[in-house]
Amino acid sequence: MNAFDTSAGPDTVDPERDVLLQQAQALRTAGRVVDALAILARLEQQHPRFSRLHQERGHCQILLKNGPAAIEALQQAVALNPTLPASWDMLAQLYRLLGDRVQADTAAQKLTVLKQLPPAVVVANSLYADGDLAPAEDVLRDYLRQDGGNVGALRLLARIRLDRQDAAEAEALLAMALELAPDYHAARLDHAMALLQQQKHQRARQEAERLLQHDPDNRAYCKQYGAACVGLGDHEAVVDLYARLLADPRLPAAEVAELRLWRANALKITGRPHDAVADYHAALAARPDYGVAWFGLSNLKTYRFGDNEIARMRAAVERAGVHDMDRVYLCFALGKALEDRGDHAQSWQFYARGNALRRQSSRYRPDGAQACANALRQTFSAEFFAARTGWGSDDPAPIFVVGLPRSGSTLIEQILASHVQVEGTQELVEIGRYAAELCGSDPACGLPLRPEALLRLSAADARALGERYLAETRAYRRLGRPFFIDKMPNNFWHIGLIHLILPNARILDVRREPMACCFSNLKQLFGTTNQEFTYGIDDVARHYRAYLDVMRHWDAVLPGRVLRVPYEQVVDDLEGSVRHMLAHCGLPFEPACLRFHETQRSVRTPSSEQVRQPIGRDGLAQWQNYAQWLEPLREALGDALTSYRD
Repeated sequence: MNAFDTSAGPDTVDPERDVLLQQAQALRTAGRVVDALAILARLEQQHPRFSRLHQERGHCQILLKNGPAAIEALQQAVALNPTLPASWDMLAQLYRLLGDRVQADTAAQKLTVLKQLPPAVVVANSLYADGDLAPAEDVLRDYLRQDGGNVGALRLLARIRLDRQDAAEAEALLAMALELAPDYHAARLDHAMALLQQQKHQRARQEAERLLQHDPDNRAYCKQYGAACVGLGDHEAVVDLYARLLADPRLPAAEVAELRLWRANALKITGRPHDAVADYHAALAARPDYGVAWFGLSNLKTYRFGDNEIARMRAAVERAGVHDMDRVYLCFALGKALEDRGDHAQSWQFYARGNALRRQSSRYRPDGAQACANALRQTFSAEFFAARTGWGSDDPAPIFVVGLPRSGSTLIEQILASHVQVEGTQELVEIGRYAAELCGSDPACGLPLRPEALLRLSAADARALGERYLAETRAYRRLGRPFFIDKMPNNFWHIGLIHLILPNARILDVRREPMACCFSNLKQLFGTTNQEFTYGIDDVARHYRAYLDVMRHWDAVLPGRVLRVPYEQVVDDLEGSVRHMLAHCGLPFEPACLRFHETQRSVRTPSSEQVRQPIGRDGLAQWQNYAQWLEPLREALGDALTSYRD
């Protein structure tokens, strides 16, 4: 449910951390307890959640005969890391000395449970709790070579693989654990999480439903079910679900803010903007600096901030201690708020600041897109396709709408989905997932690493993959219409694969004038790694050029396969453009497609509110308000400024 994909944390927090802990331990052993505590104080400033530093402080306080301070330190240690036998042992002894039998027995029971576990599993759990993923994984893999049926060890290793961004192996490990212990509910919850991370939403929802049969009121199960529903585009279901979760009056403010945000997003997508605004405001009442809620309001596109709201955002973005991503969200929200007021100079400052902050945590490499474009050209020749004529599934149901983000693809989807024979779904991830399975995936941009791997596909493989796509996307089709739209813009990279496995699918490339398209990307904060090219002028310009390069290639080797849809032409001649698109899809003209803004359906892109209004020319020249700051973009685009029409 996070708005952003997050990369795994470091495998060890900091090499210096363990050195400082060892120094403190050595000083304590030498009787220099005060010096040891000084080192621990410094260590705590850098790593306050390092459990073993609190355990070591407990040791020191025992030597100083300060029982209350020792207990406080040890309780902090086990709160962060419940798998510290030494801490539980010391707590049991200290509570006995104080005559607190209940607390002493509780600590002793915790120690007994840990002693019953394999020592390697206890060590790995302790390392994992402190963020030492790599050594924890090494310990577990060594142990599982001797006891491969230990479901607790399998689950812990899976959690480590999830944290290290390997959801596929985590899924396999958890499937093994569940085969051995079908009622291991914690493992099933993790299994649902691994499926969600791979965007296998239908299976994730099935796992959540199984858990809810066991415990219908479990909040973690409900949230996992809600996340799977959102992934499937079933936003109506989660509106009431989140309202039910919010009914508990004991919720901490952070959870209230999170649930209100999720509900607001669902309300926005289902076309209830006024209710969405109320929930965004409720999220901010619970957590005033909640940047993503401020951004949610701005991302409605039709919302206008008041003076007080802008002042609150300005104060929050400068406040010390605000989380990095909250600051990023606030920058983009302020950029939009000030743009709406015509203060383009300050608006640009916040857009640029937000992009710079976001770029710092990005792994994106601009060379990756051009390398992928080159590899696609080398692999997919006209001869390649001629030799594979007739391959794939012949079902004509899919309609792919591709292009760059912010090109107008949501408008085209809404127009087509207004046809009685066409169902709109969402930006489906299946094609990209198949490409990653077959070709590998560049971790910096998510693009195929080795497209040449598709040379090994047989005719049977291509047909099976096409049938798999149709089966796996069925969960998103609820109206029973003969055609459906897959509006993943990034699929322009995969047109060769699409043609190979679904030769009768229709493909439309929505293309927007480069300055307008690139500016619109620069001012939009996206939530996935395959849009990280949008956080810098040079990056977005190079990506636009790579897009043109790839589309020129598809037009050369698959002439007539893709219909070019110029966004500006749709704005200037809606009916003519609609007739042309419908003809390409083999569909009769329907006047309802001209009244697309009246169509009631869920839309989950940043343009969700815009496509519920009649078409207008407002967006065509917005970038010109920022022309003085976009001169580097113009230079970086070069001949793309004219060649995009070719």
